[in-house]
Amino acid sequence: MLSRVADALYWMSRYLERAEHTARLIDIDLQLTLDHSSESGALRWLRLFEALEVPTPVTSNVDSSTLAHNLVLERNNPSSIVSAVSAARENLRQVREQCSSEMWEQLNRLYLQVVGMPVSKSWLQQSQLFFHSVQDGAHLFHGVTDSTMSHGEGWYYIQLGRYVERTHSLGTLIGARFARVSGAIEQASDNSDPTLEWVGLLKYCAAFEAYCKKYTAEVTAVRVAEFLLLNADFPHSIRFSVDQVHAALRAVGELAERKADAPLRLAGRLRASLSFTAIEEIMAEGLQKYLSDIRALCAQAHNAIHQIYFDYSVESALVE
Repeated sequence: MLSRVADALYWMSRYLERAEHTARLIDIDLQLTLDHSSESGALRWLRLFEALEVPTPVTSNVDSSTLAHNLVLERNNPSSIVSAVSAARENLRQVREQCSSEMWEQLNRLYLQVVGMPVSKSWLQQSQLFFHSVQDGAHLFHGVTDSTMSHGEGWYYIQLGRYVERTHSLGTLIGARFARVSGAIEQASDNSDPTLEWVGLLKYCAAFEAYCKKYTAEVTAVRVAEFLLLNADFPHSIRFSVDQVHAALRAVGELAERKADAPLRLAGRLRASLSFTAIEEIMAEGLQKYLSDIRALCAQAHNAIHQIYFDYSVESALVE
C-alpha cells in the first residue's frame, strides 16, 4: 500500500475518533451541569478544555456559550468537532478509491450534518441532537467499514488510527479528572460529591452501565481506575485499546512490504504493563505517573508508525 494512502486512512480514523470523543464529553457534561450557575458552567467548560488538551480561547468574555462554540463549531480551532470531521472527510476523499461507497456516503452524510449546524446564540439549547448525531454517525461509519471493506492492510490502518487516538485521549481524560477530584478532596475546596465525579468520569467513557454490571453500583476511585485502565473486555478501557493497537500493528507488519519491529515492540511494552500490573501497584506508585508513561509510550509508537510506514525516504525503501 502506498504510504500516502496508509497515512490518509490512519489520520481519517484518528480525526473521526477525536470528534466522537469530544461530542460525547460535551454531551455528558451538559447533562451533568443543568442545575449549575453560569459561572460554574464556564468553569466546567474550562475543565473540558483541559481534559481534551485544547488551548482555551484568548478572550475577555469567557462564558459557556463562547467556550462551547470554540470547542464545537469554530473552524479556526483545529481541535473543534467541525474541524475534526472536516479533516476526516478530506483524508478519506483523497483515497476515495480505497474505501467502499457506503463508507464515503456515511462520512459525507456526517460531514453535512456537522457543517449544517446553524450558528446562533441559542444553538447550545438545541445541541443534544447534534452531539448524538456525531456519536451515532461515527459509530455507524465504523460499522459500515467493518461490513463493506476488505479486512486487509487498509482496514488495519483504520483500526490503528482509531485506537492510538483512543489510548491517548483516555489517558489524558482519566489523568485530568483524577488530578482535579483528588486535589479538590485534599484542599477541601470543592463542594461537589466525589462519587458524582467518578460517575461522571465513567459516563464520559461510556462505561457507567458496564461498570455497574461488573462491580454493582458502588463507585470508588480505585475501582473506577481499575475498570478504565485494566479491563480487557470493555472497548473504552486503555487496556482494550492498547490490545487493539498491538493486534493492528502485528497484522500490518505481516501484510506491509516494510518490516519493522519498533512500533510493535512499543505497543508490546504497553500491553505487558497493562496486563501484568495490579491496580494497587499503580495507585501506590502514582496514577498520574503511570498515565504519563502510557501517553509517552503511545506518542513514541505514533512517531515510529509515522516514520516507518508514512514518511520514509525512497532510499530506505530501495535498500529493503
